[in-house]
Amino acid sequence: MGFTADKPAISSLESAESSIIVAALQGKPEAWESLVRAHQQVVFRLCYLMLGDSDEAEDISQEAFLRAARALDRFDLSRPFRPWLLSIAANLARNRRRSIGRQLNALKRLWQSEPHPITNIEESTVQRWQAQTLWQAIRRLNWADQEVIYLRYFLEVPIEEVAESLGVAAGTVKSRLHRAVGRLRAIVDRDFPGLREAVFESGNLNNKASSAQGQIE
Repeated sequence: MGFTADKPAISSLESAESSIIVAALQGKPEAWESLVRAHQQVVFRLCYLMLGDSDEAEDISQEAFLRAARALDRFDLSRPFRPWLLSIAANLARNRRRSIGRQLNALKRLWQSEPHPITNIEESTVQRWQAQTLWQAIRRLNWADQEVIYLRYFLEVPIEEVAESLGVAAGTVKSRLHRAVGRLRAIVDRDFPGLREAVFESGNLNNKASSAQGQIE
């Protein structure tokens, strides 16, 4: 027995995707279309979470795929494709958000000054309220905290892929997540105490965030 087990083998899925990328590099349009279909949903979701606007998210998603197509010949086939693509999308979304920063800051101030706590919610709307309120709380965090929470908890990207997307070590991702969740807990305790039990006291942040995908609009 040697030490080869210390290096993770490329999964069959990654190997198959590498073959598709090679075909796309050879100019086969159906190969690129296959990559787009496989990843368009997660890219759009990330952009939407970061920007909060479906039209903006659609524009940035399309731009991310265009940028990826242009840079595909520089992609390292030994690495997974999704983190590389998500890093492109995240960078574009960050730039777009900076360009509309004044409007977003104005909306943020409005939300912060008028939290509008909701009571007597019908049972059928509780999950929707929790999802929207959790998203509102997260959007009060700084940009880096939002990004790592969206990737790990909302999109359920594995730690290793989050690290690839952000260009940091897996241990750094874990530290950032710990700090980000702590700051989120403080915001919830202060401004959205009705959300505390559902998200934190039950240790349910991961489930609550992933289920929120279908509730956020």
